[in-house]
Amino acid sequence: MSDWPELNWPQWRETALHLQLMTQIVGKIRLALTPWLNHGWHVPLYVTPGGLGTSPIPSEAGPFEIDFDFRDHQLRIATAKGETLLVPLQAGTIADFHDAVMEGIRDLGVAVRIATMPNEMPDPVRFPDDHAQRPYDAAAVEAFHAALLRVDHVFKAFRTGFLGKASPVHFFWGSFDLAGTRFSGRAAPRHPGGVPGLPDAVTREAYSHEVSSAGFWPGSDAYPHAAFYSYAYPAPEGFADAAVPTPARFDAELGEFVLDYEAVRTAPDPAAMLTEFLESTYAAAADLGDWDRAALECAPGIPGRPRPV
Repeated sequence: MSDWPELNWPQWRETALHLQLMTQIVGKIRLALTPWLNHGWHVPLYVTPGGLGTSPIPSEAGPFEIDFDFRDHQLRIATAKGETLLVPLQAGTIADFHDAVMEGIRDLGVAVRIATMPNEMPDPVRFPDDHAQRPYDAAAVEAFHAALLRVDHVFKAFRTGFLGKASPVHFFWGSFDLAGTRFSGRAAPRHPGGVPGLPDAVTREAYSHEVSSAGFWPGSDAYPHAAFYSYAYPAPEGFADAAVPTPARFDAELGEFVLDYEAVRTAPDPAAMLTEFLESTYAAAADLGDWDRAALECAPGIPGRPRPV
């Protein structure tokens, strides 16, 4: 029996959208206070043993961090001075959650204003005005976190095989996905923009250089299945026709390679199948894009052993 949990998007959709909006409020606090880092790397959250976290955020009142605890189902705001504030993760309205978080931040002495319109979500409503009652399925959230932990481990192991510029493995609250990106080292053509719910200036800065990017999302209305994806920007000629191991495939509508999470979860060796997907789709982008693979790659890292040079 697989120790990768089952994820059924239709069953936990409403909870997932509720959680996504919660992560956007927290992520926007980090965004508002953190100096801009190339490709938006100052924006995401990070997978932790207990949930998702911001890492330390600077403020005039001193550093603080915000963590989603998916075991006790509470949001923990903690300062470097030892102060802690808890906000429950539960059914309710986004307006109430937003108000509780922002009031808590102020009580801890942190002054911050955030953009209150959600990003990259259909029919967005400003957080203070979103009074819709939303569910919170704690068991589904725990399963999602368990999946994130397993995926994060494989993604980080894959990252060790690259000497070139590569992003951290991080969780983007806008698109609600865990992702990691490799760079060829060359500038990319100016991105046309037009990503729904995302300012063109942000998109163009994120895609200022050639990338091969892979990630994991729990599902969406556009693709109602948990899945892994991989794409290249700019996509080199022939990328969509590149051979990758089944059951992975190129989805023309999404414009990227897709591997359903369920296929990985039920495979004899889920980590091996996922690694093969990451390696084969990256190889397609790098070979067809004429990346200098000899200079950019190395053997995967081994615990306790320095990379030979």
